[in-house]
Amino acid sequence: MTELSDTGMATRRRVLGDAHVARAEAQTTAFDAPFQALITDAAWGHVWSRDTITPRERSMMTIALLAALGNDGELALHLRAIPNTGTSRDDVIEALLHVAIYAGVPRANHAIRMAKQIFAEADAPTARGPA
Repeated sequence: MTELSDTGMATRRRVLGDAHVARAEAQTTAFDAPFQALITDAAWGHVWSRDTITPRERSMMTIALLAALGNDGELALHLRAIPNTGTSRDDVIEALLHVAIYAGVPRANHAIRMAKQIFAEADAPTARGPA
């Protein structure tokens, strides 16, 4: 691994969580290993690791872009990651209001429904019962 890869992996784990990254790594094959290395270096090492804007701001921007483009799988991943970035649910709705104006109401409407479902799941009591 390179220093960039190490930095990218540390940032990826901080934002998405160790469990998600461990699952992604366990599912990596020889076929998609080059892609995983690319996103670790480029997205997480080059972009997400920059200190020019905060992780909260970067998260809001990412959520807006993913919603605007209709990238539901990645959007759900980043909505679940907001506790790790300092992004609030109020921040998410602000980002999605911008999506409505600049990318279209249907995209924002769909993203808002997704966010509501993800937040409801996060708020639901666990099935384990009292600790």
